[in-house]
Amino acid sequence: MDRAHPDLTFSLLPWVLDSMDDDGAGWEIFRTGVARLCIRYRELGLTVLLPIDRVWVGVRSALPEAFGGFHYPDQGYRHRQMGAVITRYGDLTSAVVPAPELVALDLLRSYAHDCLHYGTYREYRLWDGQIIRTRYGINGRDRQGRTYSAPDRPGTVSTRNLGIVMEGATDHEARGIARWAAEGCGVAEPGPDRRLDRVAFGDITGRPVTGSAPEGRYAGAVTAYERQVGIPYRGFLREIGAGEADALHDLVLRGMVRGRRSVVGEWLDVRRGGGAFRALFRAGGRRLQGQVLPSVGTSPSRR
Repeated sequence: MDRAHPDLTFSLLPWVLDSMDDDGAGWEIFRTGVARLCIRYRELGLTVLLPIDRVWVGVRSALPEAFGGFHYPDQGYRHRQMGAVITRYGDLTSAVVPAPELVALDLLRSYAHDCLHYGTYREYRLWDGQIIRTRYGINGRDRQGRTYSAPDRPGTVSTRNLGIVMEGATDHEARGIARWAAEGCGVAEPGPDRRLDRVAFGDITGRPVTGSAPEGRYAGAVTAYERQVGIPYRGFLREIGAGEADALHDLVLRGMVRGRRSVVGEWLDVRRGGGAFRALFRAGGRRLQGQVLPSVGTSPSRR
């Protein structure tokens, strides 16, 4: 199903939800979240969602100690295939699903996340016989693949990289959808005896739990993603939003769906002066109109 994961056995998202439990709790959680998602995403201008039969879920692995979920390596939305490759949260060496409600929330978070990737504006051009994606949301790249923004420096707590802004906005929204479903369906935070599940629940819903984190690859991936994406994006909203963080977040998403930087730029100009978008985000020395750019690298992102 996915050449990047020859060790995984895949199923389709609806089949996974069908097979998780006998009382349909997984479907209830997923439907509750999607109902909220439809209303919210329509408000943002996104009216077509990623079909759930275009979401392949890794359910078993031949690798020892394989642990699936949102932070499984090298998964997510595939732009060329217009589908998503994700994994079921939990031990992938066993067919047993010990925490079906948590699994359903994690699948919902991944689906909500990938619906935004699916619906984000994209522009392609043919250069030297190759198809190059030159625009993605409010970001852009030249024919060498160099993006509009420079990478953030290590330890950044308020991002100035459009790749991180868009990834952060996407997951901030997906976590909100999952949190809504958890509250609506009465899914409680796992107890202290389930340390990793507690960390995962906090990560999925955007409400990290306190206390020492358990060791292990998955817990480490949660921490790394939060450090690289979650913390810098929330810092950006607090600093640049300056009391209007929710409004700025909505504008970022609307700009992504429409493919227009001006949606964010006009708001910034009013509050920070003309040309604020370029001053905040454009890499130093970058030239416009397809001219040669200095190497600025790319941004870390799950997708």
